[in-house]
Amino acid sequence: MSGIVAVIDYGMGNLHSVASALEHVGASEVVVTHDADVIRQADRVVFPGVGGIRDCMSEIRRLKCDELLTQALTQQQVPVLAICVGLQALMSRSEENDGVHCLDTIPGEVRYFGNPLTDAEGARLKVPHMGWNEVHQTMNHPLWAGIPDMTRFYFVHSYYAHAWDRSLLAGSVQYGVSADAALARDNLFAVQFHPEKSATAGLRLLKNFLEWNGQC
Repeated sequence: MSGIVAVIDYGMGNLHSVASALEHVGASEVVVTHDADVIRQADRVVFPGVGGIRDCMSEIRRLKCDELLTQALTQQQVPVLAICVGLQALMSRSEENDGVHCLDTIPGEVRYFGNPLTDAEGARLKVPHMGWNEVHQTMNHPLWAGIPDMTRFYFVHSYYAHAWDRSLLAGSVQYGVSADAALARDNLFAVQFHPEKSATAGLRLLKNFLEWNGQC
């Protein structure tokens, strides 16, 4: 039973696609909101995001979503899923927008892919990294249940996360460099890809999230 799933809304991106995907895989009640009381009462929290990190961080702090996220992780101790820029916002800092301080929930940095970016054979790669790519699972985690290693997920990003504590790495992706595709710690699972756009595999991950008790 998923209970109430709160999708944190700080005004960046179409969050209703995430909400619709959660409902599709069986969520009993999904609320897109930045209302503090609703988020505090939620049984699960989703922290998505798209767009530039400076604007995202500005709205996250203005609406006190950073405090609500910390409460969900440490006081409520409910399962939390971060998606795309939601993952990047959890890091210590980002190179985007000439350098932005982020939440420092997961010590690490967000780096630019580079220009030019090339693969192992020297072929040019486009930035942003946009489209389907294989994710190598580096951790046995409940959210990977029923999803084979090297399954393809959908990515859209020009910057990539690198956690300093490599024991938190749950999945990696190769795109000119090795980038963190998923990070996990306690009741937090964060992904760079978009599960709501990743067809069957993405829906399975969201279903796993609804069934997860927040323990690795």
